[in-house]
Amino acid sequence: MKPDDFEPITPEREEFLCSRIPRPPFFPSLVGLTMNEVRRGYARMTLPYRTEVTQPSGIFHGGAIATLIDTVVVGAVLSLYDDPTEGSKGLVTVVSSIHYLAAAKDEDLVAEARVRQRRKNLTFVEVEVATANGSDIAHAEVVYRTPT
Repeated sequence: MKPDDFEPITPEREEFLCSRIPRPPFFPSLVGLTMNEVRRGYARMTLPYRTEVTQPSGIFHGGAIATLIDTVVVGAVLSLYDDPTEGSKGLVTVVSSIHYLAAAKDEDLVAEARVRQRRKNLTFVEVEVATANGSDIAHAEVVYRTPT
């Protein structure tokens, strides 16, 4: 599925979500994440390459990639709510399964989250992480507990 396959949200809601996820002083902002686009059930986020998020060998740390995955999911999930501030109450990761496919070095990472299914209080999301030039880095399946 491509971003255009997801319904746009209002520019105001997109701006609200992009400016609030992540935001200081919370952990994802320390990693340097930037939300780039949000649609209904979809979000795209960037993790810039910086020495602070790498291993001693210069490749991205797996924990930084996991943070990217866990944070981009929030944008995709909250885009489903008429009031994202209400949707964020009680939002928590239940399951996160990450498959690291390759190492990345010297370029930014981009994650795309797509809501696959929303149930009463669980939302299932698939995430793809790639380098800025399109090389696959990781695939994840995440389940979030969400308000009803």
